Amino acid sequence: MKALGVDSLSKLKKALCELEIEVGKPTNYEDFYTYAFRYCLTEEKQKSLDIDSICELLNLVLGAQFRPKVQSDYKVINLDQWINFLRFCQEISFPDLGNYDSALAWPLILDNFVEWMRQKHG
Repeated sequence: MKALGVDSLSKLKKALCELEIEVGKPTNYEDFYTYAFRYCLTEEKQKSLDIDSICELLNLVLGAQFRPKVQSDYKVINLDQWINFLRFCQEISFPDLGNYDSALAWPLILDNFVEWMRQKHG
């Protein structure tokens, strides 16, 4: 509570609301998104997270719309893949993927994700 500069429950509630607004700003969100991944790395040399942890983390940072749609072909996700998924979510309309262009240089994992989504949703 000291880090937030609060000394009561009511001040904490207010500070958390303000923090949520601040984190949601586009200028801060990518830092938060990256921090969330790194926070989940529990071992010193760990560089990836298992898919179950990724699903839970996506639910927290992007919302429930992404969680049930995560494929199971991959067992772990690394930080580069994690960051690319955020960029993908910012640039590609979801869930219809209408503006996805396979000619663009998306990582293979995201090309596979699009193929999986299209197969799943006809």
